[in-house]
Amino acid sequence: MTDDEIKALVLSELGKIAPETYPSQIDPTVELREQVDLDSMDFLNLMIAINEATGIEIPEADYPQLATLDGCVRYLRSRKA
Repeated sequence: MTDDEIKALVLSELGKIAPETYPSQIDPTVELREQVDLDSMDFLNLMIAINEATGIEIPEADYPQLATLDGCVRYLRSRKA
């Protein structure tokens, strides 16, 4: 899975949870919860959706590493390797 594929997957799942999201306006270095106004349940649903789409288990302790789009890419790339 390439970085672009990971970004597309995360943005797609984010769009399902927060349909008012414009992927082109997401800053990959800023926390997703701040940009899209996700509450904790929305963020949890995003983690579950990413897990289901990739098959990668994401322990709750690792959630802070996935706070940004860049963080998601780094984390998922390292776990997929």
